[in-house]
Amino acid sequence: MNDALTLHELAVPLRALRLLAADFGHLPAPCTRVSTVYPDQLELSFYDDLTDFEAWREALGIAADAVECREQGGGRTRALSLTSDYEGAELRLVAYADVPAPATAAGRGTR
Repeated sequence: MNDALTLHELAVPLRALRLLAADFGHLPAPCTRVSTVYPDQLELSFYDDLTDFEAWREALGIAADAVECREQGGGRTRALSLTSDYEGAELRLVAYADVPAPATAAGRGTR
């Protein structure tokens, strides 16, 4: 972490966030993160539902094959992520949601 950064040095991702808010204000609100650890990155995070991630991906015109999908937490959580350039910032979208439990066949219980 670089403690010597100024707020001005985070201007690129902050400007990207301002433009996203102006151009895509109708989309679901994400959790946002700008960090001195990655001063050129803007992260938009979504929890509990992957549809908000997909709405943003589609609105930004990012191809579906740019999405990395993985499972974590012993297969209990699905995680989607992608990285793209937006107005000079590295835009990172991430989403997390529970993996649905497998369906059980009706009538197959124990006696």
